[in-house]
Amino acid sequence: MNIIVFGATGSIGRHLVDQALDQGHRVTAFARNPAALDRHHENLAGYRGDVLDADSVAGAVKEHDAVMIALGAGRKGGVRSVGTKNVIDAMREHGVKRLVCETTLGAGDSYDALNFFWKRLMFGLLLRPAFADHQAQEAYIRDSSLDWVIVRPAAFTDGPATNAYRRGFPATEKNLSFKISRADVAGFMLGQVADDTYLRQTPGLSNVIPARVPRWARACGRGSCRRLSRQS
Repeated sequence: MNIIVFGATGSIGRHLVDQALDQGHRVTAFARNPAALDRHHENLAGYRGDVLDADSVAGAVKEHDAVMIALGAGRKGGVRSVGTKNVIDAMREHGVKRLVCETTLGAGDSYDALNFFWKRLMFGLLLRPAFADHQAQEAYIRDSSLDWVIVRPAAFTDGPATNAYRRGFPATEKNLSFKISRADVAGFMLGQVADDTYLRQTPGLSNVIPARVPRWARACGRGSCRRLSRQS
């Protein structure tokens, strides 16, 4: 499949590029400086452009089978939503239908899944412009007629892909850690390119809080069951 990745040099975009190449896809890495990927592969093409430049985006999208958006701008707003609108317009122009876009857990109807820290401090104060940008970004996608999947990951961590995370959960889900590895996010996003399970849906992604092991079980794991029973 011929895939273009917007935000290819970002923390999620790099994983998307690497994993897509590993899976045998042909990949176009769209970025202001695609050379920053420092990756050479026969199926990888860099495309220098600015996602805020509609003409640049339109020229890049042509002749691709699927589009992946992993735009970032730190705490700032404006880039994700405007860039995504430009991508959507370009897809309409060139008849490209499949869009997989990374936003954030907490956007839209997933807001109630967040805890107090993320609702009030992070998205309510520190990341308010970025959060509003994600909300606008999702609105543009929802209003389109594309075959879209909006992926809402929790906070990113480093580490390998585990595939041991919760996905597509309701806003009432409990015991979420609000963390997930970048590799797992990219892996899930790539899986949506040809899978209709979450077509026109907004699956959230998060690890769960590990269950606490009872004291007696920890002791037994060290061969101390008998000693603990005498102390009880």
